[in-house]
Amino acid sequence: MADAARSTDRLEALDITRKLAAICGDPFARFAGPADEVAGRTARWVAVPGGPHAAAEVLRLAAAHDLTVVPRGAGTKIDWGAAPAQVDIMLDTGRLAGVWHEPRDAAVAEIGAGTPLRAVQATLGRTNRRLPVDAPSPGATLGGVLAADESGPLRHRHGSPCAQLVGVRYLDADGELVSVGESGTEALGRATPGSGGGRASERGPAGDGGAAGAAGSAGRGAGGPAGVFGPGGPADGPGWGAGGAFGDGPGGGDAILGRGEVPGLDVARLLCGSQGGLGVLVSATMRVHAVPAGRLWVSRPVWTPLEVHDLVRAVLAAGVDPAAVELDLPVPVPLPRRRIPATHPSVINRPDHPAVTGRPAAGSLVVLLEGGPADVTERAERLAAVLGAEAMISHHAPEWWGRYPFAPGDTALRIEVPINDLHAAVYALRDATGSPVPVRGSAGSGTVHAALSGALPPERVASILTAVRSVLIARRGRCVVVAAPAAVRRAVDLWGELPTLPRLRSAKAHLDPHHRLAPGRLPGGL
Repeated sequence: MADAARSTDRLEALDITRKLAAICGDPFARFAGPADEVAGRTARWVAVPGGPHAAAEVLRLAAAHDLTVVPRGAGTKIDWGAAPAQVDIMLDTGRLAGVWHEPRDAAVAEIGAGTPLRAVQATLGRTNRRLPVDAPSPGATLGGVLAADESGPLRHRHGSPCAQLVGVRYLDADGELVSVGESGTEALGRATPGSGGGRASERGPAGDGGAAGAAGSAGRGAGGPAGVFGPGGPADGPGWGAGGAFGDGPGGGDAILGRGEVPGLDVARLLCGSQGGLGVLVSATMRVHAVPAGRLWVSRPVWTPLEVHDLVRAVLAAGVDPAAVELDLPVPVPLPRRRIPATHPSVINRPDHPAVTGRPAAGSLVVLLEGGPADVTERAERLAAVLGAEAMISHHAPEWWGRYPFAPGDTALRIEVPINDLHAAVYALRDATGSPVPVRGSAGSGTVHAALSGALPPERVASILTAVRSVLIARRGRCVVVAAPAAVRRAVDLWGELPTLPRLRSAKAHLDPHHRLAPGRLPGGL
């Protein structure tokens, strides 16, 4: 309360608090506390609106008082990226939740932005369906996953969460409720669900020349479209940092100028990975798929990045249609002296397996196969034959599956590079650091995460980034700092070279001209 009163006249601060309480309800509006931070920047107020209309009123109040707004879902990635220049109102989306109108035969579902992803999957699972989205952050909301364009192993087959979008409803900086693409209820021929407290005026995407009339590029096979600013995306996919959303491909620079081929969807994709800097997501209409009847994981121990390169090529050439191809390269540790007997069922006929020989495995390459049970079994056996005697088939994912290699306090890196150059990127990181570094992620799409010790001084992290980026730039790759201790975050370049920055400025100018939405969270201090 003291922080808010210092920054704003005390009477005005109390007046804003009363107005927020009138919009959201007394229990859902308050002065912010020490835990209400965004990358170390403390908010002044927290507002938890009960529906789109209330959220729109919060944004209008912010505009009237020239206050900044930063959306928050579950807060699982609230410390990712740059700290905002200022956080006046933290808009919590927890009450913008629900899975609406999703009958058994529907191919899409409209989902509130504040809905936890696990709740979405549980609801869809009742009718044997799922979102092909498996973001690693525990407890993440759908809106948070989209705002960070956070991907898990299933990205290999289905693309990023952004690729699953059919349409979105979002609030612009002035509090206007905008619908782009197709809402789930429109797809089902039904009325849009009420928001439980009125609705803001709703408008479609702008026409030719408007900021909101834009085209979305289709998914591009394994990897799909990359996030706009977020952590997802191979270097050759559309995306701000990778030169796609405003690059030369479909849905490029014309996207912001409203000259795309499929009006609406590029705006939805602009919001992906924008960390709330271009709009506040209210709901997203996503594609849904049947839950596969069979799932098997085929794993093989690996020792060097070059070996991983050769094995990934073999997997992709084997014609087994993998749902995911994941790599785990932890810092090597010796195996216990006690070995598994060669007669043990798990290693029978595998005399060279490291559990038998005692040879320490540096990591694992694991391939997920999905489909009909008989078909999956046949493909798994065929893939195991390709990977050799050390391959193993399991009905369960390894413990590290779908988890990041970094922990709170680490400097977390994301490396994006064409898959043929992934080994070069890992070697470059090892060389720059002077020792092995934990690496984990989608070897089949060239996007992995790595962890540097949080104890490394900022200047050392900066030198590592410079060395790695110099190797990646010639390979159409990039290295981004996802999260870091405050001292590192302030001292290093989080994004590296970003040729699309001028167009990014144009996008921000169109969609948030007064820089009220998460100012400073985007590259270039936008």
